Amino acid sequence: MNSGEMMRILDSIARDRNIDRELLIEDLEQAMVSAMRKHYQTLDQEEFVCTIDRLNGEMEVLRHGEPMDLSPEGLGRIAAQTFKQVMIQRFRDDERQSTLDEFSKLVGTIVTGTAQRYDHGALIVQLERTEAVMLRSEQIPGEQFAPGDRVRALILDVKDMGSQVKIYLSRGHPDFIRRLFEVEVPEVSERIIEVKAMAREAGFRTKIAVSSIDSKVDAVGACVGVRGSRIKNIVDELNGEKIDIVRWNESSQILIQNALKPAEVNEISLCFELGRATVVVRDDQLSLAIGKRGQNVRLAARLTGWDVDILTPEEFTKGLEIMSETLTQVEGVDEEKVDRLAALGMISVFDIEEIGAEVLETELEIDEERAERIVLLASEKAKVVAEQQEKDKAEAEVRRAAEREAAERLLAGEGGDMDADTAAAAILSAGSVAAPPAQANTEGEESDGASDGDSTAETKPAPTSAEEEARAADILGGGE
Repeated sequence: MNSGEMMRILDSIARDRNIDRELLIEDLEQAMVSAMRKHYQTLDQEEFVCTIDRLNGEMEVLRHGEPMDLSPEGLGRIAAQTFKQVMIQRFRDDERQSTLDEFSKLVGTIVTGTAQRYDHGALIVQLERTEAVMLRSEQIPGEQFAPGDRVRALILDVKDMGSQVKIYLSRGHPDFIRRLFEVEVPEVSERIIEVKAMAREAGFRTKIAVSSIDSKVDAVGACVGVRGSRIKNIVDELNGEKIDIVRWNESSQILIQNALKPAEVNEISLCFELGRATVVVRDDQLSLAIGKRGQNVRLAARLTGWDVDILTPEEFTKGLEIMSETLTQVEGVDEEKVDRLAALGMISVFDIEEIGAEVLETELEIDEERAERIVLLASEKAKVVAEQQEKDKAEAEVRRAAEREAAERLLAGEGGDMDADTAAAAILSAGSVAAPPAQANTEGEESDGASDGDSTAETKPAPTSAEEEARAADILGGGE
């Protein structure tokens, strides 16, 4: 191989593998030195020196400062094999280091690759010159790629594994959606709109809180786009994952209220000592606030950083009454002190038990003995209340199961002598309990897959009694 051809090959390798040309030349020089030491069986590191002209590729080898003959016949097969092995190994090390340096700078950014195959659940993706892996835990549940499909993902991490560089991708990480917003919404990338907080359950729903530093720019409106054009592109990329855009507010109460939309909130009580927010909603808003399988309230809690409890007005009032009855048994504790605790977000005996005596001493300005007495009474009452709640829950489950079984028998034509009114009541009752509040599937969702946390989402109106009777009559075949 002549010098000119060797330099052209080096240029091609440097360009294709993204390796510095100077490094490749230095590798060749070192490989030649190793070959000469092998040929002459010497351990002296400075006995041989090799230099390659960077312009024409002419190679010169010096031994103790004297030029040497580089003819293949003079080197021999063993030296040539050593030269080849050292050169290949150093080229691979350079390529590995180049890949590590290049992709380490891209951690947290979005890249596009091509799906290759699945390996034990992990998706292998081709990124230009190298392969990356997307672990099952970082994939969107239910999403599948065929070989050759385009894959857009976030570079989550880059690790040097010694012999190779591992590049880890993610489509399930919250930052993936953050980067998609930066791509689709120019105001986000320009930092006019700031993403304050995010909470995501990949493949199902995401809540994102945004604010604008420019009073003329509506943060929510800019993220949604004209007729939902911007958010639609993001939802399409995520295969229909729902995205709630929430208006950020420094007030925790307002932020929690925004995060729970489309549900309407009556009252929010914050307990800073426990980091807990108690939210009161009407009975007809309970399932909407909780969301499907508790998803809405769970994401709202993660978005705001508060533990969120959803209660109906009746549950809220009952909890306060039990706490008041328990605490006023202690001498010196009156309704005023109970109201002071309620104002601090402590609305049940469970909160008093958890908060401890030290806080009660400070907040109620009472002595240690009375504070400990209050905690003891609250703890005993909490056990009673918990047992009653478990009992009520078990009875409700039995009742729901019986009603569901009766409804199934009626629908199967096994109603027996049951009259129409009783049958209709059984069917409607079973239908109403089929989805308890913690698993309510009524969610306010816009048609494009995203909902604006500041707007009231359309919800399906509850059927009137006449509609219920007509539905029952249809199920029963119209017989009375």
